[in-house]
Amino acid sequence: MSRAEPAFTIGIEEEYLLVDKDSLALARAPEAMMQACASALEGQFSPEFLECQIEIGTKVCANVAEAREDLKHLRSTVARIAGQFGLAPIAASCHPFSDWRDQHHTPKDRYNELHDDLAGVVQRLLICGCHVHVGIPEKSMRIDLVNQLKYFLPHLLALSCSSPFWQGHDTGLSCYRLSVFDNLPRTGLPPRMESWGEFERSIEALVELGVIEDSSKVWWDLRPSSRFPTIESRICDVAPRMETALTLAALSQALTRMLWRLAMKNQRWRIYDNFLIAENRWRAQRYGVSEGLIDLGAREIVPFETLINELVDLIDEDAGILSCRQEIERARDIAAHGNAADTQRRIYTEARATGQNEEAALGVVVTHLIAEFHADL
Repeated sequence: MSRAEPAFTIGIEEEYLLVDKDSLALARAPEAMMQACASALEGQFSPEFLECQIEIGTKVCANVAEAREDLKHLRSTVARIAGQFGLAPIAASCHPFSDWRDQHHTPKDRYNELHDDLAGVVQRLLICGCHVHVGIPEKSMRIDLVNQLKYFLPHLLALSCSSPFWQGHDTGLSCYRLSVFDNLPRTGLPPRMESWGEFERSIEALVELGVIEDSSKVWWDLRPSSRFPTIESRICDVAPRMETALTLAALSQALTRMLWRLAMKNQRWRIYDNFLIAENRWRAQRYGVSEGLIDLGAREIVPFETLINELVDLIDEDAGILSCRQEIERARDIAAHGNAADTQRRIYTEARATGQNEEAALGVVVTHLIAEFHADL
């Protein structure tokens, strides 16, 4: 099989929470701030479902270095403008202590319809994620790669986890975000599709019934994008630090190229049933990088650090061609030393050890998250 190699372009979308710099609680975004950000970022900025949330998206980037420059510009601009209104953005998938009952959804038609359609399950949607697009022009290849890539979603999730706290409590999970998001319909692992035609027919069935308007209302962990010729990974928590987001993007890009490279040799990654992959998804959600995942081929639980070291070695050729070895190597450090959820727990524990009460210690965690947002800018 011989085909022209795709460019494997990437795009990163991130959702942020806005906190009051004094109280450290969630705060509504003033309209003047939203207008200033929209003007400064020219189509790369938008409101989100809740008024305390915002979303940014990079341009189509040829490589991770290009994505870094764009993401740095987006994060620094949002931080600068929010600061003028006494607010600060944080890139964590759940706020450590604010209550979802105190938040209000953005009064726009799209979000009003979402609120009415999804009823009670959408009211708790005080969560933020990170989406990574990888360009694959050929539709049939997109479906084939989605079927194979989902094996690696738990690995990406474990590295990204940033939501251990919910409404002032330690949930015991590394990623609480998915516990909220999975209550929505059309979420979770993508089903196995045999062709682009099968995917289109499935979407068209729901569109014709009036259940959804288009495939943008299909919120799988991994999907063919509804707007772009890309595969869109949606499994990850949003990363407090920009460099972590770039590591996740680089892994998504290199994994996609590795599987494409196999396809060019008439080879493929073994496709496992969602039932088995979901077990690893849960282990990643619960434990992050601290416990192993199931090696479905070997049928044993393997330490996460071992799995990541093997994975980084597996895609080394692709990382070299895509010029993202440095970013991918950082995955080894996260696996060895802990993810963002682990860091937040450590900071909370240290604050409590100095005599601060629960509320104050959670405030220290938010202060840390504000600093992390600015750390790589």
